[in-house]
Amino acid sequence: MAKSNKKSQEKASSKKQEQLEQHKKDPSGKPMTTNQGLKVNDTNNSLKSGERGSTLLEDFLLREKITHFDHERIPERIVHARGSGAHGVFELYKAIPEFTKAGMFNDTKRKTPVFVRFSTVAGSKGSPDLARDVRGFAVKFYTEEGTWDLVGNNMPIFFIQDAMKFPDLVHSVKPEPNKEIPQAASAHDTFYDFVSHATETLHNHIWAMSDRAIPRSYRMMEGFGIHTFRMINDKGEAHFVKFHWKPLLGVHSVTWDEAVKINGADADFHRRDLWDAIEAGQYPEWELGLQLIPEKDEHKFDFDLLDPTKLVPEEMVPVKIVGKMTLNRNPDNFFAETEQVAFLPGHIVPGLDFTNDPLLQGRLFSYRDTQLSRLGTPNFHQIPINRPVVENHNNQRDGHMQMDIPKGQTAYFPNTLSGGCPHLSKMSEGAFHSYEERIDAKKIRTRSESFSDHFSQPALFYRSLANWEKEHVADAYTFELGKCNQDHIKERMLWVINQIDTDLAKKVADGLGMSVPKNIDKPINQAIGADADVKKHQPGKKKIYLDESPALSQANTKFDSVATRKIAVLVSDGFSMSDYEKMTKSLEKEGATLAIIAPHGGKVTCDKNVSHPVDAAINTTESVLYDAVYIPGGKKSVDALIKEAKFSKFLNEAFKHCKAIAADNEGENLIDNTFIKDHKDDKAIFINGKASDFKTAIANHRNWDRMEVAKKVAV
Repeated sequence: MAKSNKKSQEKASSKKQEQLEQHKKDPSGKPMTTNQGLKVNDTNNSLKSGERGSTLLEDFLLREKITHFDHERIPERIVHARGSGAHGVFELYKAIPEFTKAGMFNDTKRKTPVFVRFSTVAGSKGSPDLARDVRGFAVKFYTEEGTWDLVGNNMPIFFIQDAMKFPDLVHSVKPEPNKEIPQAASAHDTFYDFVSHATETLHNHIWAMSDRAIPRSYRMMEGFGIHTFRMINDKGEAHFVKFHWKPLLGVHSVTWDEAVKINGADADFHRRDLWDAIEAGQYPEWELGLQLIPEKDEHKFDFDLLDPTKLVPEEMVPVKIVGKMTLNRNPDNFFAETEQVAFLPGHIVPGLDFTNDPLLQGRLFSYRDTQLSRLGTPNFHQIPINRPVVENHNNQRDGHMQMDIPKGQTAYFPNTLSGGCPHLSKMSEGAFHSYEERIDAKKIRTRSESFSDHFSQPALFYRSLANWEKEHVADAYTFELGKCNQDHIKERMLWVINQIDTDLAKKVADGLGMSVPKNIDKPINQAIGADADVKKHQPGKKKIYLDESPALSQANTKFDSVATRKIAVLVSDGFSMSDYEKMTKSLEKEGATLAIIAPHGGKVTCDKNVSHPVDAAINTTESVLYDAVYIPGGKKSVDALIKEAKFSKFLNEAFKHCKAIAADNEGENLIDNTFIKDHKDDKAIFINGKASDFKTAIANHRNWDRMEVAKKVAV
């Protein structure tokens, strides 16, 4: 059998080599055309009014490519298929009329209803929650001036600069079409073939290789609007704005080893966590922050504000906190609400407007087109979850699944038969008015030269991370590239990683058993048209305009609460009630949740002869599902735990993942039955310690100082 496998592998490798050699002889292959056979010289850039201008509706190439992509799947979302949602409210702290006339930003008495949908991006609806992936963070505000959709992610940038490239990006990361694997994973040849050529992806990609891509909870991740938008005040003055959601619980993640095991132990981990927290009254909260930039400062940065692969460091433009969002109600029906909710970046209200960000411009078209395909009707706004809180009146009529019954004789404007109604409104009456941006440019298919810096910001992100975060990034690159079969793709990736950081590239190369190449044969930037000046658009050398941005590191998040943290309590019959009660009261007082884990289900009896319901039998749960572990005393209880090997494994795994562990009295005997026995001096291990110290260690999320020792634990 082994010989047979080896022969087939050698045959496959030989075939791949033949294909590669053939491609080198005839790299042009077949010319790219439209579906009508029209030869195409640029499938990377949309048609714009000038290099930094808005995308033009007449761009038939963009519309054909995006329309076909939008209709590839029905009814499941092509991207962001796996999601969870919740209802809530947004409350404003302080009015900001100097920046915007939007009502929800000027009335502190309002409680604006919201519906939020969190999601993974690459996987199907049935994929697991803990895939390494970007997370969608979309908020629908039901305002008194109309519905506003802030459709973002948990990372402040995106992979590509122009919407024309979105089908290519998603096709590359989705399961490979010949074998439909891997599911919900970027660790394969097609994705890295794309990334290694389209170097604009590198900034978002390094975020995806960081801990940000495997959050501990939806409740513990940031959200971003990604694009630069505009805010307009009553005087018609505009400011550029970037939107941030800051979780009150801080930004926390799990390790990759945990993520893999969580997917096996509970594929619905994030979905269950969100639902359970809201049901328990532990409502998730985020503060909304704005980065506001006067129009006169548009060109003062070393990067382009319209480039969606760039962030504005908070050290350059501080985030102004203006309000808070609280999610306080779970959906009544998953399909009717979470599945049918339709978010469109084109849903805005007076006081907000778009910019010429070419990715945003394409999304304004693409999202509506996608909803038409997915929900099957232009009347999707009539579905209850999508209905605005204000009445709508217009002359649109009929269509598939019309749910309203429009009355009257007319469905056109202007008219006299209906008294001119519905009538037009003035700006002074709250009508939307597009920002009057001056445009004087050539119609051109290209992108601005100011978008050609592909290495500076990923390098800034990496420099800003704590050492343990950097190690996780290197491990992620090594794992992902280790899943690629083609050496030339790995070599190209090592070259581009080296442009970000030489130490990072060396670590990854060592992990792959390769060397960092000094140069490569072909130009790196292929994200330009055939007729473009390659030199002009070639990625430039990285700049260092900021040594580091501490706000980018999770090491600088909030570590002041154990609220909603889940603590595993390992017990059997005869456990010490006084130990248990003391620790339980202390933790529950701060909002933590304790789960009794026993050798069996049903109930266990403490040394006071009181029965306690078991939350999970040891063989039905895993250490990775909890944030910390506690073992109360009681000789009979601990002796029973020692006899069950999985309790020792449970503790070893918690130690490996750098979690806080506490034991009282005889509970230490179980510790002595594990790898931890020689490391009880660890700052997050507590033997007969204070409950307050244990709480502090849990609030700190992990003891990352333990990482080197933890690597020696085999579980």
